[in-house]
Amino acid sequence: MKSFRKELWFEIPRRRAFINITGDVQRCLDESGVREGLVLVNAMHITASVFINDDESGLHQDFDDWLERLAPHEPVDHYRHNVGEDNADGHLKRQIMGREVVVAITDGRLDFGPWEQIFYGEFDGRRRKRVLVKIIGE
Repeated sequence: MKSFRKELWFEIPRRRAFINITGDVQRCLDESGVREGLVLVNAMHITASVFINDDESGLHQDFDDWLERLAPHEPVDHYRHNVGEDNADGHLKRQIMGREVVVAITDGRLDFGPWEQIFYGEFDGRRRKRVLVKIIGE
C-alpha cells in the first residue's frame, strides 16, 4: 500500500471565500501514483473548512448568506471568544461546514457523483493557511 502526503497553502485576501480545489487534489492524486484507494482532504486551521458540493456561484452566495445569518461576524463583542480576537464566527462557520472530506479513488480519478467538487471554505482569511491531502491505496 502506498501513502502520499501534501499540503496546499492558501492566503485569501478577504475574510470569507469558497475556493474550488478539485484540480489541486487531482494533481496530488496524479503525483501519488495511487490508482485505487482513498483521499482525505482536511483544513488544518480551525476557522477554515473543506466540503463537497456543486460549483455554482449562486449556491456559494447562498452558503455565505446562510452562514452569516447563523453566525454573524458583527457585533464582535457578542461572542465570548472574541476577547482580544474577532474570529469567533469563523469557528462556528467551520463547525457547520465541516473539517474534512474523504473521496474514493477509482482508476486514478476522484470518484464523484454528478456535480460534486471539493471546496476550501475560508472564514477568517488574510493570512496563510493550509489544507492536508493524504492519499492511501495502491
